[in-house]
Order: sequence, then C-alpha cells, then structure tokens
Amino acid sequence: MNRHELEQIMPHRNSMMLLDEAEVVDGKAYGKKLICGDEWFLDGHFPGSPIVPGVILCEILAQSTCVCLKEKASDKMLTLFTGLNNVKFKNPVRPGDLFETECEIVKIREPFYFAKGKGSVNGKVCVTAEFSFALANGEQE
Repeated sequence: MNRHELEQIMPHRNSMMLLDEAEVVDGKAYGKKLICGDEWFLDGHFPGSPIVPGVILCEILAQSTCVCLKEKASDKMLTLFTGLNNVKFKNPVRPGDLFETECEIVKIREPFYFAKGKGSVNGKVCVTAEFSFALANGEQE
C-alpha cells in the first residue's frame, strides 16, 4: 500500500501520516518510513545530531499495525492508542535511515487490539514494543 492507499484506511493526514508504504504478509504488517531529515519531529531533537524521538518510532509501529485492520477501517473509525508496554530503544534512527517495521496483532478483545512489533534500520533493531489500541467511532456529535 502506498501513502494514498494508507489514507483510505487510516485517519492520519499531513505530517502525522508517518508511513510511506505498508503491506500485510501472512498476518504480519510490514511498513517503511524514509527519514529525510526535514521532518517536524527532528526540529530541535537534537541540533547538530538529529535523532527520531522514541515516541515517533512507537507511532510508526502502531500505524504499521493498522494495515492489519483494513477490512474494519472506514472514514468514521479512529484507531486510538490505549497502551505501550515493554518498550526498548536499542539503536537511534537518524536522517537518511530507512526505518522498517514488522508488527502483528497478537490478541483481540473488541474493540481492543493487542500487538507487538519491532522497527529496524539495515537489519539492526532500533525499537521493540508491545502496544494496544482501540477502534472508536470518529464522528463528532
């Protein structure tokens, strides 16, 4: 799925759409994000030695996992983070890096989804995490 296709199943737009592409293979979600260096989250983190913030890496993992729910997605549904557990940051992600994710949903208790994932650069693991999210009605009343 390219960015346009991802926007059909996720509510994220503009600078908060953090995936360039993603796909599901054998129930696992694989995503990619090229860190160009001009992203808003690098401004000030850190001057002279930019590093992608850990919370952004976790968001990229979560967005990657959303492609596993493409059958349930609609423009009226939101995927909301409900928890992060056992997060480990192992290596920094910097401008020029292609950050690749591998995530899977490990348990479902509607409307909650529990997942685990990892993000790597050149095969070197940068982050691992367990996380959960819920599908919620996105319409405002």
